[in-house]
Amino acid sequence: MTALLATYWPLFLAAADLLGAALASLHALLKKRETHSVIGWVGLIWLAPFIGWILYFCFGINRIQRRGCEVSQKLQKVLQQIRIPVPDTVLQKIDEVKTEHVQFKQIVETVEKLTHRPLLPKNDIQPLLNGDQAYPVMLQAIADAKTSISLVSYIFDNDRAGQQFIEALDQAHRRGVEVRVLIDGVGAKYSRPSSARILQKRGVPCRTFLPTLVPRFTAYANLRNHRKILVVDGTVGFTGGMNIRESCLLEQPSKHPVQDLHFRFSGPVVTHLQEAFLTDWAFTTGEILQGEAWLPIPPFDGQVLARGITDGPDEDFERLLMTILAAISIARERIVMVTPYFLPDPTMIRALILAVLRGVNVDIIVPRKNNIRLVQWASSHPLKQVLEGGCNVYYTDPPFDHSKLLLVDNAWALVGSTNMDPRSLRLNFEFNVECYSPDLVEQLLEIVQAKIERATRLETRDLTDRHLMLRLRDGIARLMTPYL
Repeated sequence: MTALLATYWPLFLAAADLLGAALASLHALLKKRETHSVIGWVGLIWLAPFIGWILYFCFGINRIQRRGCEVSQKLQKVLQQIRIPVPDTVLQKIDEVKTEHVQFKQIVETVEKLTHRPLLPKNDIQPLLNGDQAYPVMLQAIADAKTSISLVSYIFDNDRAGQQFIEALDQAHRRGVEVRVLIDGVGAKYSRPSSARILQKRGVPCRTFLPTLVPRFTAYANLRNHRKILVVDGTVGFTGGMNIRESCLLEQPSKHPVQDLHFRFSGPVVTHLQEAFLTDWAFTTGEILQGEAWLPIPPFDGQVLARGITDGPDEDFERLLMTILAAISIARERIVMVTPYFLPDPTMIRALILAVLRGVNVDIIVPRKNNIRLVQWASSHPLKQVLEGGCNVYYTDPPFDHSKLLLVDNAWALVGSTNMDPRSLRLNFEFNVECYSPDLVEQLLEIVQAKIERATRLETRDLTDRHLMLRLRDGIARLMTPYL
């Protein structure tokens, strides 16, 4: 046998490579949704012997199927028992929204079919600017907790801001509040020792989502939990784009200051925030949290109609992308998009340009200087396309603006964790809330207008008249767009 291997080992290696490449190619052909993705992977598989198909089996296959597992099925039965009683007068109000704004009737029904969740009435939603406004309100809610606290965050740093949350969660745990904390496996590595390790040492139930050997400095890890959700006593919730780290505290000096936008929720829609956390927690730990402490019926507390939208590379695939496309398609007057990373797919670019052709004013607000260089370079191409299509683009000056916001026709808002890039829309787990409220949108437009007044309007020539080497660099970076 040894002599046989010594003589024919090149043939055995070639056969192994052929088998691996064939299996990987068959899987890509049968399972991949996008033609360009199939072409890219099959090309790599056959042009890079061994390396190609090994990379495909390591990174090209989505192995996350959460709804079919036994734990998830049990949790779904628990969640299905939660029904928010809605008076007939409130149902009539929802019907009035559909009647007064005919185009909103389309998106109300579309998103309900996408999410299988009802639009919930009587919510109060308060915008919170930066950590300076958001963190004190969140910490006070934790301090006032009576029964339960659930927290999921992509990044939870062990720094000045994070330590305040660690202390508050620890104190709540010590006084008998049920506390559960979930931190993404990559985001947990942004500081050492990690907040997860400190909380675990103190006895606070804390886990990491999909632990990984990927180093913390990578900006391109797939399948991350990018959600930012805090729910206290099942009745008060927070979500948006803000991680827990001192850079969000602009009134205190930090190495990389970040502007951001977060939201406080009260009312029935808090159950949607809680459901998203309970699903992530059950998937990560196998523990099903239920009962009055975790799933009470929140009281009505405002006038905003709202609905939570989960999105991810599992059974929730492209819910957010389809919601955004639906919202853009019904716009009649104005679209405002605020995002730190602008790498939309061609379909979204065409939808924005079509909106302009219908007479809709489209404003896109992005940072002048991005915190990820490849994204900065790759975004020049889609920015050029929307500029040529008639959209208005504004560059905001530092501090880096991490806010995420989509507004349509002065009555509809999408807030949450999703960026306008393939990573958020296709590869990560995200959570957003759609809101129907002229008053809330008016508040958010004031925030946006303040950004625009401090911004610089981008012109097409600002991109086309640059040095050839810069345009070539950006063109090369553009090739990485599906993975940025």
